[in-house]
Amino acid sequence: MNILLLNHYAGSLQHGMEYRPFYLAREWVKAGHQVHIVAASFAHVRSVQPTLPHGAASATQVIEGVHYHWYATPSYSGNGLGRIKNMLVFMRAVKKNAAQLVKTIQPDVVIASSTYPMDIGPAQKIAKLSKAQLVYEVHDLWPLSPKTLGNMSDWHPFIMWVQWAEDKAYKVANKVVSMLPKTLQYMQSRGLDEKKWSHVPNGIDVSEWQGNSVLNAKHQQAIQIIAQKGLPMVGYAGAHGVANAMDTLLDTAALLKGQIEFVLVGKGPEKERLMQRVTQENLSNVHLLDSVPKIEIPAFLECMNIAYIGWHPNPLYRFGIAPNKLMDYMMAAKPIVHSVEAGNDLVQEANCGVSVPPNQPQAAANAILQLAQLSPSQQQQLGQNGRHYVMQHHTYKALADQFIKILQS
Repeated sequence: MNILLLNHYAGSLQHGMEYRPFYLAREWVKAGHQVHIVAASFAHVRSVQPTLPHGAASATQVIEGVHYHWYATPSYSGNGLGRIKNMLVFMRAVKKNAAQLVKTIQPDVVIASSTYPMDIGPAQKIAKLSKAQLVYEVHDLWPLSPKTLGNMSDWHPFIMWVQWAEDKAYKVANKVVSMLPKTLQYMQSRGLDEKKWSHVPNGIDVSEWQGNSVLNAKHQQAIQIIAQKGLPMVGYAGAHGVANAMDTLLDTAALLKGQIEFVLVGKGPEKERLMQRVTQENLSNVHLLDSVPKIEIPAFLECMNIAYIGWHPNPLYRFGIAPNKLMDYMMAAKPIVHSVEAGNDLVQEANCGVSVPPNQPQAAANAILQLAQLSPSQQQQLGQNGRHYVMQHHTYKALADQFIKILQS
């Protein structure tokens, strides 16, 4: 099968996020399929942007058997007009080159998967020219997400544009694949035929958890010093942003001063303010360390006794959540405290820790103490429950196979 995956923000192990397109594509290649990813040359989520020859409108690259087609787009920062221009340039380039892509790739399947739904237009054109199956893969619900998070009006021109594209996608796609588990009813309200809907969640790459992870010397030394206090350590590995409810984590740490140590690795717009808060409030049991490469996350989590992840209350979460960070914690076989209110909860489903309501530091502190007071064998059992669940349901090999079955059904 020849698969063309259109994802504006697609990355790779060379470029950083988004990883999902690469992980699925690599598994499809291993299974004998030809996979081409069409992406923009600039995306804010990547740590490294692909290199195009000076003045070139596009470039190709093969990474572990996956063919990338990069289209030149302008850089931007934030979520303003620069990002919209970037989207428009990308979609125009793909549409302009649709015939050439069809000739080169001869796709049997075209997957539109760019977070925003407007790429359904160029994807539909390619699918029509090649008589291919058209699949719409949904990451987040747009425009519901920007409307809810950004307080944008239904009549804002951008929201109207996105809403038109979403409704069109549900109508013209042969199949709709949702990463979130509880979206069917909402999508039906926008005109989706239930028969088109399937759920394929996020996952993990097993090879990253096969014992090759080594923590850098600086972090090793810092954690060794913390461990000398002889107290349980709670680990957090991820972004330090508003959505991550980091203040609740610090409030929880304040309640456990002298009992539990908290070690946070990552970066983000909130980190400097959080560091100031730690200093001002003398939170001596909170240690904010630099971010580490993805490959070092398993080694970092191995040093921790408990892992923590938290969220703010958000009406969007009723459709479910699919955090990669949580799956990392589960693969690390650590008992987890999950501060959340959502349509799904992997910690409860896997029986691998304790879930508490969001933004309630006392509840989170009680949960951490509950896990810390378990015997080593009880903690290990919870951790193994999480790892077993992910290995059974969330490896990218299993998800890639599931996706292919949907395409062939």
